[in-house]
Amino acid sequence: MAEFIHLKIKRQAGPAKPSYWEEFQVQYKDNMNVVSVLMGIRKNPVNKEGKKTLPVVWECNCLEEVCGACSMIINGKPMQACSALIDTLKQPITLQPLTKFPIIRDLMVDRKSILDGFRQVKAWVEIDGSFNIGPGPRLEETERRKAYQLSLCMSCGCCLEACPNVNAKSAFIGPAALNQARLFNDAPLGRMTKGKRLEAIMVKGGLADCGNAQNCEKVCPKKVPLTGSIAKLNRESVLYSIDQWLTK
Repeated sequence: MAEFIHLKIKRQAGPAKPSYWEEFQVQYKDNMNVVSVLMGIRKNPVNKEGKKTLPVVWECNCLEEVCGACSMIINGKPMQACSALIDTLKQPITLQPLTKFPIIRDLMVDRKSILDGFRQVKAWVEIDGSFNIGPGPRLEETERRKAYQLSLCMSCGCCLEACPNVNAKSAFIGPAALNQARLFNDAPLGRMTKGKRLEAIMVKGGLADCGNAQNCEKVCPKKVPLTGSIAKLNRESVLYSIDQWLTK
């Protein structure tokens, strides 16, 4: 490994400001990840030319691939900066902000649209009203394992970044929200309002706007079975539509 790490970072001072590239060199140490390199730049914000510059702005929290905050495009691929090990990356390492979300500054973006999608598909269990469900519901072990895998989504936005159907010309809510719809539809306490969620995804920008590119599952850092969730929702929405038509 080279003595120094060479980075090219796409920077932007604000939403309405022009973007530009700035290069940095950081002293190499064993077991470094992209976050530790960015922290090194923050401590000593000097670019490759030796000129003082502003510290690079990015977002992070857990530092162990749980929160999803440090999503960015690293060497052309959306991933988590905390789990992107320097020893596995080709240099110069390029860092860019996610392109499917409004830019705030440098590598930090506003991922509010992910939560908007969760709200659209009603990704919660209703607490208003009463339902006769008998004793507390229990999940079979196989169902529990499936639910756990679906619940690993950390709203990082990598799947939306990789999806060609999520763009400025489309209203597609993306695979993350659809996966949440499946998670709550499969949950014993969520099944009572399953119809509401299916109706929420059977509109413009919903399930039908998925082009089945399957990029989402390839880049998901938690290996959530996103394409399986979308396929199951497709089947369930068709059956729900037929049932609604027959019971009119």
